[in-house]
Amino acid sequence: MAKEPQIQNNDPETTGHEWDGIQEFNNPLPRWWVWVFYLTIVWGIWYSVAYPAWPGIREATAGYMGWSTRANVAEEIAAAEAANAGINEKLASVELTAIQGDDELQGYATSAGAAVFKTWCAQCHGSGAAGAKGYPNLQDDAWLWGGTMEDIHTTVTHGIRNEEDPDARYSEMPAFGEILEKEEIGQVVNYVMTLSGQEPRDAEAATAGEQVFLDNCAACHMDDGTGDRAQGAPNLTDAIWLYGGDYDTVHDTVTYSRFGVMPPWNQRLSEAEIRAVTTYVHQLGGGE
Repeated sequence: MAKEPQIQNNDPETTGHEWDGIQEFNNPLPRWWVWVFYLTIVWGIWYSVAYPAWPGIREATAGYMGWSTRANVAEEIAAAEAANAGINEKLASVELTAIQGDDELQGYATSAGAAVFKTWCAQCHGSGAAGAKGYPNLQDDAWLWGGTMEDIHTTVTHGIRNEEDPDARYSEMPAFGEILEKEEIGQVVNYVMTLSGQEPRDAEAATAGEQVFLDNCAACHMDDGTGDRAQGAPNLTDAIWLYGGDYDTVHDTVTYSRFGVMPPWNQRLSEAEIRAVTTYVHQLGGGE
């Protein structure tokens, strides 16, 4: 057993805690430590009054110093815009085709356009612009409305099939389920599959589907199925599909049609930003 500890006359009082014969003295904290502790309390109270701290129903208290992270960001954005004002003005005013002939302007537009794309376009077209089901791949050379700088600029500016801009690109495929018989839809779907080199489900139906195609689809997709950019009619021979090229998906497309919408970005972006993202998309690999 542990020996009973001997309390000396000059020892301080104990806290009453004891373990294995060891008693805990009730020594006072160092004076400097106590004052630092009090100072942190005072500093905490001042900080909660000076800066945003106390949550409210709609927002936190503003603090008498008026500090705001949003204001700081706004100042930084304003400073960046002021620094780039000259080159943005140049970008917004030169001919679109002249951007690629100016190394400085091309480099700036590509860099700025990448930022615009990742902020506003990546949600649909993907961060790498490879697209997704229903959203075009911007890296290839298959363009519904054309892949020149002017074509891309028009598409970005006014959008596609939206009601916000009267100059939006517009095309609409009929829902042939309301026009053709089920047998005819099956025939034309089988025929469309052969246009891209696929094996049809029914070769006999595919043969009959050629006439159905010529009577109902060739006006937009052309007799040979290569499409018409002026109407936004896809090329059906290149095996590049926006919604999918298997029998069931093509059958749904013919029966019910598709109606993808792209917003007009001239209501959200400046002309310089539109030209920057146009340049960025154009140089991804499929620009013409």
